[in-house]
Amino acid sequence: MNKNSPTIKEKIKQVNHLLVDYFGIPFRPKKLPDPVDALIATILSQNTNDKNSYQAYLNLKQKYKNWNKLSDDSRAEIEKTIKVAGLGKQKSAAIKSFLTTLKNKSGGLDLQYIKKMADDDILNELTSIKGIGVKTASCVLLFSMDRNVCPVDTHVHRTLNRIGIVQTGSPDKTFKRINGNLPDKIAHQFHTNLIKLGREICKPSKPACSICPLLGVCAFKQKNLDIPQKIKTNSFQLLDSI
Repeated sequence: MNKNSPTIKEKIKQVNHLLVDYFGIPFRPKKLPDPVDALIATILSQNTNDKNSYQAYLNLKQKYKNWNKLSDDSRAEIEKTIKVAGLGKQKSAAIKSFLTTLKNKSGGLDLQYIKKMADDDILNELTSIKGIGVKTASCVLLFSMDRNVCPVDTHVHRTLNRIGIVQTGSPDKTFKRINGNLPDKIAHQFHTNLIKLGREICKPSKPACSICPLLGVCAFKQKNLDIPQKIKTNSFQLLDSI
């Protein structure tokens, strides 16, 4: 690499600045969600939109007075309750496995004990539970514990590869590449604005490159420079709303 070429950290800082100029600083509640709540909501969010996953989360909260009640119920009944989020069998099994493992390990259903742990130790602790991957664990770190960790979903993975910050083959590899190179205190805005970019502009097919705030720094070769007729905006962020 040319010694004058920008580092990954410098590229991230530049891209984050451009995204904030375009989208603004994302909303964040003063009271962060409980780690168990955030983890369950993240499981529900897999392979569906925030509207459906939020409704499934509300369904659980309305049906069960607390997570102990949920953990005592059958997987099949949990599946019925979260049907709107899709993949009910898979997600109900993951939620049931998480709560059962947590109860057996700590004697209760809270994750307060992980708050004194380092980021990598928390990731290892949570991903050791069946059904919990790196993205879900990293969402707990960012949204519940305010750690400077950027979760990587399909939107973040796609946009970072197109921009040219990374060249990786999977979200987990992108996660490893960018985390450790994040400037201080930008993870929430960087993550949230990249998701907005991926949903509204840098879509999987026919990205709206002509209006993209990153057009001048993006390395994507198959740019679509047609002027879009309409951009559908969506500012709802599940884990900032529970």
